[in-house]
Amino acid sequence: ALMCYVSVGAPVEGIVDFLFQRQMESLEEYDPLTSPHATKIFLNGVWVGIHRNPAHLVAAVQSLRRKQVIAHEVSLVRDIRDREFKILTDQGRVLRPLFVVENDVKSQICGELVLNKEHVEKLEADRDIPLDMDKDEREKKTFGWHGLVNEGVVEYVDADEEETVMIVMT
Repeated sequence: ALMCYVSVGAPVEGIVDFLFQRQMESLEEYDPLTSPHATKIFLNGVWVGIHRNPAHLVAAVQSLRRKQVIAHEVSLVRDIRDREFKILTDQGRVLRPLFVVENDVKSQICGELVLNKEHVEKLEADRDIPLDMDKDEREKKTFGWHGLVNEGVVEYVDADEEETVMIVMT
């Protein structure tokens, strides 16, 4: 509960364009008879299109979130059974941080935490930053929690996304 974050709302500009660039089809072009197994794409509860290869699309959007191209507070919910992919950018959602485990089978660290020794060393180096330093300069030099989020080591998930991800409990 101490690390929770309440979303303040993220801009949706560019998300729909990105989805169209990744082969999302508009509702006007969608014929349910020709592609009955297409996945519906929702943006803040509004049905904006369909996609025929949702696994690829979800991976692409997750990658953008981990690289901070889209805000860390954007939730990505893929419901395989109902064939829906929901992107939530609205405000007021309670998010909790989780450490990321790499799930790309092409990656050398597949199945391992993204957190590594370099990240730990950067966090330890934060202790050496003088406390009497100017606040703005200190923030620029500090890796800290924001560094972990910015490098995709930690992701924030809301209750909806939590239902669709695998979470390891220890």
